[in-house]
Amino acid sequence: MRSSSARAWQELLALLCSVWLWVGAAQRTGPTPTLQSQGPKLKFRLAGYPRKHNEGRIEVFYNEEWGTICDDDFTLANAHVLCRHLGFVAATGWAHSAKYGKGVGRVWLDNVNCGGSEKSIADCKSRGWGNSDCSHEEDAGVICKDERIPGYVDSNVIEAEQNQVEELRLRPVVSGARKRLPVTEGVVEVRYKEGWAQICDEGWNHKNSRVVCGMMGFPAEKKVNRNFYKLYLERQQLSYRLHSVACTGNEVHISMCPFEFYKGNATATCKGGMPAVVSCMPGPLFTTGSAPKKKPQRQQQHQGQQRVRLKGGAKAGEGRVEVLKNSEWGTVCDDRWNLLTASVVCRELGFGSAKEALTGARMGQGMGPIHMNEVQCTGSEKSLWSCPYKNITAEDCKHSEDAGLRCNIPYMGYETTIRLSGGRSRFEGRVEVALGTGSSGRPAWGLICGDGWGTLEAMVACRQLGLGFANHGLQETWYWDASNVTEMVLSGVRCAGHEMALSHCQHHGNSLNCKKTGTRFAAGVICSETASDLLLHAPLVQETAYIEDRPLHMLYCAAEENCLSSSARNANWPYGHRRLLRFSSQIHNNGRADFRPKAGRHSWVWHECHRHYHSMDIFTHYDLLTPNGTKVAEGHKASFCLEDTECQEDVAKRYECANFGEQGITVGCWDLYRHDIDCQWIDITDVRPGNYILQVVINPNYEVAESDFTNNAMKCNCKYDGHRIWVHNCHIGDAFSEEANKRFEQYPGQLNNQIV
Repeated sequence: MRSSSARAWQELLALLCSVWLWVGAAQRTGPTPTLQSQGPKLKFRLAGYPRKHNEGRIEVFYNEEWGTICDDDFTLANAHVLCRHLGFVAATGWAHSAKYGKGVGRVWLDNVNCGGSEKSIADCKSRGWGNSDCSHEEDAGVICKDERIPGYVDSNVIEAEQNQVEELRLRPVVSGARKRLPVTEGVVEVRYKEGWAQICDEGWNHKNSRVVCGMMGFPAEKKVNRNFYKLYLERQQLSYRLHSVACTGNEVHISMCPFEFYKGNATATCKGGMPAVVSCMPGPLFTTGSAPKKKPQRQQQHQGQQRVRLKGGAKAGEGRVEVLKNSEWGTVCDDRWNLLTASVVCRELGFGSAKEALTGARMGQGMGPIHMNEVQCTGSEKSLWSCPYKNITAEDCKHSEDAGLRCNIPYMGYETTIRLSGGRSRFEGRVEVALGTGSSGRPAWGLICGDGWGTLEAMVACRQLGLGFANHGLQETWYWDASNVTEMVLSGVRCAGHEMALSHCQHHGNSLNCKKTGTRFAAGVICSETASDLLLHAPLVQETAYIEDRPLHMLYCAAEENCLSSSARNANWPYGHRRLLRFSSQIHNNGRADFRPKAGRHSWVWHECHRHYHSMDIFTHYDLLTPNGTKVAEGHKASFCLEDTECQEDVAKRYECANFGEQGITVGCWDLYRHDIDCQWIDITDVRPGNYILQVVINPNYEVAESDFTNNAMKCNCKYDGHRIWVHNCHIGDAFSEEANKRFEQYPGQLNNQIV
């Protein structure tokens, strides 16, 4: 009786369970994930070179094999899930097209689609494990927020098997070389556990040295006195980590070379050898003892040497790649753009190997022609022009595909002599500089006088701090009075804008001269990772230029806004006329940040005559010059209103002047000033017939920060016969800039004063 009763209970329980399972299945709605969490335990790791500890190519261990994830349809939500697998709280970004190098093995996942809250990548939709049509050129990477999940134990992050060298350095051994930067010669050491270890030089050659020098930011290697180092190093306690390094010389990182690790005890001897020693040749910008050049790029251009340049980068050694062909600068399309090709450019310009090969106009869009496509260098070429490439057709590429790069540059320690204090974030604050050492032996910090401090000086300070571009250079910083540093130690700072440190700028030296004393008048900066970049569309000026004799009775508003030459004051108003050279100007923002007026709306000036607000005192200068640069006529136009007249197809307008709206120029948009509006002219009433240069300079007083000020000027050749004018050969070039010259006239001969 008991057994039959128990059997009945079992049958009843089985029936209830089956009903519960059926109801549970019926209540599930929506698609089920393609991947199932129940399965082989997954492991994850970051790989690729060069990278930081919280970024890299994402690799997953599934079915006893490591593989990668394809970047097709990849999203930030996917990266969030993967970063949590790795023990980080979230993702800040992701990378496509094998930014961190191509992986090996299977491409395990493709078309991954996560919501972002999943506990496992296996809970996200995809095509299924191992079902992919991708190659390793499409390997995805992730950039994780550098903050660990509380209580996370780093057990699931598996380092790549015996093929990683995360960090490398040159250790100088000569006493004099230890104090000098950059370090160009020394023992090659790799990071190992908590310290550093050496590389056995058995079989070491110049190709290995070339790779190491490239990583250290140098374009080439040179022979080293091995016997000198052998005597010194025989007395040292050494710990070897690598041996049998065999690079081809074109690798961008030593981890891409074949080599072997010493197994077991890292103090293994190097039979028949010694630690590898390398000597590197620095590029022109980093040659020890050379004074900073005021205009290095311009000098090279005049000598006819430069056919490749970088534009739009915040630091030396980074930017959009531009090449010179048929006397016209243009860009390079990013199709097949990779680290090997980027390294050729880096070394050609005097830097090391490439740290990043950037695609998708990451350094801003260029203008003009796209000269090269599918450039494929081996890495050994002396110039980008020596590499095979394809010519461009209209369908091939757009400027949204402009190639860029970041090069390895030598460590100079510039950031150790400058700091910010009092700001709300690390991107802003009062500027403090270290001049020598105090009584305690520590750096003695002081303030910079705000007199004359402007955008160009702030650009250099932000570059030196490693914080990108300057949003603002501030002459008063009383609201950042959060430091015990009160002494002014530097005044009269004048920078051209391209310097790598304030020590390369002009200043008063030891003779401090600050008109406004007190810490409230110390210099400050607000830095930004991106900046705008204005560029004039030169052909439109040439196409629209003409002469108009305009009656004086129609020029009262223009006279009120000072848009006529000084002789107009003595005219017989309202009779007579003024002769005006008129033209249209189309000003593009090709940078990576919107161009906004420096002044806030509270200080814009209403002009009743023209019924608009001026958001900038001077937005553009219009000048007529003789061939030698002497000004014979001028015009200037304050910003009638900065707005988005037109934009590229995929860009929406953001700024409109109507109804006291916000003013600015969005990235990818342009502001058009038609030839038929007031002040869009030069008053040439007093100009005699002859040959002249028409010059237009945007943002002439550097009121607003830009990533590149060298493209703000446009020059055209003009021929005027007294009745008609011919404008031709308009091009972007250097300005006959009175503004730039005035900045350096006050303190002649002081350009190379150094901040120690």
